[in-house]
Amino acid sequence: MSEHAIEWTVNGQRRQDRVEARTSLADHLRLGVGCTGVHLGCEHGVCGACTVIVDGRAVRSCLMLAVQADGADVTTVEGLAAPDGTSHPVQQAMRDAHGLQCGFCTPGVLMTFAALTAGEENAGEEAMIAAMSGHICRCTGYQGIRRAARALAGLGAGSAEGSAAREDAA
Repeated sequence: MSEHAIEWTVNGQRRQDRVEARTSLADHLRLGVGCTGVHLGCEHGVCGACTVIVDGRAVRSCLMLAVQADGADVTTVEGLAAPDGTSHPVQQAMRDAHGLQCGFCTPGVLMTFAALTAGEENAGEEAMIAAMSGHICRCTGYQGIRRAARALAGLGAGSAEGSAAREDAA
């Protein structure tokens, strides 16, 4: 097998790794780095469970080779919360909106929402809801995830709980 050296940043930490040419980013993150929050469901880019942020963009890590991450800044769900343990706003919104159940799809959804809400301009409700189409969730029925998406889009009272209450009252 052909190994390649990569230098990259994972969850804020600079790393130098050796990876086999055909190793997926998902497999290397899980097995080589220890980021087991990167879940593998379909390994075909369909379910979204393996979504991570690479250089500011949400990507399916099962469809990207680890060697392609050379020089990149990669964030997994393990790197989402603040160093002091404070939840990231997308984590809090999902919690407040009861968008969690078994947790298998959760890391991918969180990473997609985090990429969409990063920077100066937050994605609107339509973009947030559309982004959910790239994730398969078999437990929640999507309603809690949709409430979190609406809250993150800055709609209504600006909180997932307020959004949930309005939706339940309708």
